[in-house]
Amino acid sequence: MPDHGAVVVPFVADSPHDPALSPAARAAARERLLTERAGTEQRIAALSREFEQIVEANALVAVDDEHDPEGSSTAFERAHVAALLARAREHLVEVDRALERLERGGYGRCTECGEPIPEERLSARPAAATCVRCAAARRT
Repeated sequence: MPDHGAVVVPFVADSPHDPALSPAARAAARERLLTERAGTEQRIAALSREFEQIVEANALVAVDDEHDPEGSSTAFERAHVAALLARAREHLVEVDRALERLERGGYGRCTECGEPIPEERLSARPAAATCVRCAAARRT
């Protein structure tokens, strides 16, 4: 059935030996990654402020986490925010690595098997370095 007017631009070049992106796909990927980076930096800033507020609030009172009924929830909150902050910082590194792959020409290919990463995965996870199959294999 003919396609009436839709323009399809392949995200990854058709040749498995040529990982280069088309100029339009390269620009779209760069924009997605830069948007992802900016959002991650904002999240890091917000979580850093939240963590500092928790620490400052606890510094004002002598909290004995073990015996104070509020202490355990405060400790949990502090640990939770610290974990979210650490993950956001890791994600920023992942985004920066994806930007490097984009510059070197390897973006859009799995870093483990070399196969193209589906556009749907890159749309959902712009910093993805592996295809779904390789990512699933890592988890098992």
